[in-house]
Amino acid sequence: MFTRFEEYAASSMLGQPDSPPRLQGKFLFDKPWEREVFGLALSLSKAGYFEWEAFRQNLIESIAQWEDGYCEGQPRWDYYERFFVALKKTLIETGVLSGSEMAQIDAVFANAGA
Repeated sequence: MFTRFEEYAASSMLGQPDSPPRLQGKFLFDKPWEREVFGLALSLSKAGYFEWEAFRQNLIESIAQWEDGYCEGQPRWDYYERFFVALKKTLIETGVLSGSEMAQIDAVFANAGA
């Protein structure tokens, strides 16, 4: 169930370049981690760790970087990959995690094949 913050966050993205995938009006998550990272971003912002708009701007930038770099050999388009890149950048920018802490987390996921 959405609270006012979640409704605000979700509606602020409707019809925008950073709008998440939807199916019949509901958010579309193909993999469990996509739902988890989406919920994590909402929860951290709601708790005051960062402003939702700052995250949105990083998401728009992340999407634009993928679009600008489109060429042979580039990873296929994945909205939630871009979402996760933006979340990691936001967490570092706001001091929630340091760059070295994020690198350690990335290494754990890389070693796990995630």
